Amino acid sequence: MLATCKHRRHGFLRSDIKEYTRETVSMKDTPLSNCERDFILKAIEEKKRLDGRQTYDYRKIKITFGTDYGCCFVDLGQTRVMAQVSCELVVPKESRPNEGIMFFNLELSPMASPAFEQGRQSELSVKLNRQLERCLRNSKCIDTESLCVVSGEKVWQIRVDVHTLNNDGNLMDAASVAAIGALCHFRRPDVSIQGEEVTVYSPEERDPIPLSIYHMPISVSFAFFQQGTFLLVDPCEREERVMDGLLMIAMNKHREICSIQSSGGIMLLREQVMRCSKIASVKVSEITELINKALLNDKAARKAGGRCGFAESMPQERITALKTDQTAVEMTDVGETASSIVQTAEAPPQTVPSPSVPVPGVGQVGEVLRNTWGLEEEEEEEEEDGGESSGGDSVEEVTKMDVEQHQGDKSRTVDVVEILDSDEEEDEVVILYPETTKKPKNTASSSGQKGAGTSRKQKKK
Repeated sequence: MLATCKHRRHGFLRSDIKEYTRETVSMKDTPLSNCERDFILKAIEEKKRLDGRQTYDYRKIKITFGTDYGCCFVDLGQTRVMAQVSCELVVPKESRPNEGIMFFNLELSPMASPAFEQGRQSELSVKLNRQLERCLRNSKCIDTESLCVVSGEKVWQIRVDVHTLNNDGNLMDAASVAAIGALCHFRRPDVSIQGEEVTVYSPEERDPIPLSIYHMPISVSFAFFQQGTFLLVDPCEREERVMDGLLMIAMNKHREICSIQSSGGIMLLREQVMRCSKIASVKVSEITELINKALLNDKAARKAGGRCGFAESMPQERITALKTDQTAVEMTDVGETASSIVQTAEAPPQTVPSPSVPVPGVGQVGEVLRNTWGLEEEEEEEEEDGGESSGGDSVEEVTKMDVEQHQGDKSRTVDVVEILDSDEEEDEVVILYPETTKKPKNTASSSGQKGAGTSRKQKKK
């Protein structure tokens, strides 16, 4: 009975601990306060956004490529995503022996947001991976048959790894642009077949071969608020927290819908979906043109032998996402402005006044400011020299008066003031005997110099 109670008690505690850990894990993300939520919704009702954009405006998109082929960085506002493409020879699937294999993996790194966990696939990660596969693999945008080397034996497996570097909302759009950009930029090694032997050539031996891409599907996200009443394009991270539903449309520049997915549990009308598809067609054509321009610029830079990719970003301090924008400075009328300033300015003096030195060894600091440290020392020395001659007579008179006064009173002890004149010493040494019953016989034991001076004085007396 006691054992069963203990087991029940331990089981209850374990379930509480599991529930507590789930709550703490889910609360890693900073919650949004009610004031912020109401403020964002009120701004959307007035057709205003937090970053000053209009309802259908995209954030600034920047596409850069790495040093190696197949590396692409995409900046969508503050959202930053990196895609890397790699390949290897594998055995094909039995159902499709003449086709290559496409594999996509999207990783939500804790570096991008504290809400993401490492080593654990969240619901958002699974949803983004599925949408990315529908957008790129199921749309047949890549010729997989061109990836076959030996039918039924060896084919190329193309792997696309997407890493989130910073999350500020709309990860799907940034991931789709980075993935298709990396695939267009990628080059696979060339191969040759001699009998049953397959030879893979390095880039130094033969030029790599680009992939055969039919079209470029790009995802465009739409956020709905208040049960579909208000619509926004490219929602940021705070807008995603307060939205009621999300619609993602993957489309190419030929206005062909590759995939469409709705989440959030809201009911959309046919007119709303058609309206979103028209907006997506315009955005997709603009982004496709931007990708093509970035590919042409990278190709021209590599052909010219200049800096490209990561090496290009180092001198311009564009390694991290938190970079400063360059400020344009007007330099057309600099020469005229400088000449006018020189003409209006006063002419400098031709001669410089020489510093005055009133006494040798005395310098001048500043203008009309004389330093008198040398003069003060000379005055002190003169005062000391004049005081030595007059000071000797006064001391002798004081000692004689003291001796006469103390001789009248024999009961009291005599204070004798002796003046020691020494030929070797420049200063006079004065010794005062303290009041004692008997006069000390030898008071020169304290110092050698004073004892020597005392003995000489007694001999002279």
